[in-house]
Amino acid sequence: MIVKPTLQLRIDEPALRGPAPRAAAIPFRGDGFAPNTSPLVGWATFAVVLLLWQAAASYQGDPILLPSPLEVLAALRDLARSGELARHAGASLTRVFAGWCLGASLGALLGFAIGLYPLVRSSTLPLVTALFAMPKIALLPVFIVWFGIGETSKIATIAIGVFSPMAIAAYSGVDAIDRSLIRMAQSFDLPTSDIVRKIVLPGALPVLLTGIRVSAAIAIVLLVGAEMIAAQHGVGALALNSGGLMRTDRLFAAVALLGVFGLLVSWGVGRAERILLRWR
Repeated sequence: MIVKPTLQLRIDEPALRGPAPRAAAIPFRGDGFAPNTSPLVGWATFAVVLLLWQAAASYQGDPILLPSPLEVLAALRDLARSGELARHAGASLTRVFAGWCLGASLGALLGFAIGLYPLVRSSTLPLVTALFAMPKIALLPVFIVWFGIGETSKIATIAIGVFSPMAIAAYSGVDAIDRSLIRMAQSFDLPTSDIVRKIVLPGALPVLLTGIRVSAAIAIVLLVGAEMIAAQHGVGALALNSGGLMRTDRLFAAVALLGVFGLLVSWGVGRAERILLRWR
């Protein structure tokens, strides 16, 4: 039997492989989900809202129902010239600062205790949860009976409204910490005070700052309610009196002032986040 020779091609020879195909460019997929903001876009949005407001006020034609932004700005100018703006804003800022500091400090301390000690968690967490669901402005008449119609009742209302959100934010931040970090520190015989200072506090800080932002907004809402019920001076009292007199330009000016308070709080918390959370 005669075997005929066959031609075998080696495809691994350079002459027969041909040019290597070019790799396709892979697009970058790591963009997005970054907490970046554009101030220009924010100011442009604000300008569009003002233009739409001005157009709606011009079309509606009744300054009592809907004052224009220029009329609200004129009301703010008149309030500033007469000294009413400084008096009302000063009274509101004093109340909200005192009430927020009191409620936030006590709430944060209790929240850290709930996160660190099982006995405190078992005994106080149900109370904090129940207090969080309670409408705080409904407690103002009780505080008026206890403390009188002066500043103490308003500060107490703000403090009790801020207390539970800060406590929940504090213990939630402690619960979110990776327990392996704490176990590692304990294995190196690190003191408890150092564990709290170097691991627990930095780990809980992002959630705690979020609690500060939320509780400050709650404090402003409760401030307005308290001043509308029992106050002669303050932004809430200004809004209530202006609405009763059908001075809607001054009413919108008071609402705009509350918006400025909220923007200042958000800006301050944002600055604190950029400074304190640079390690993230």
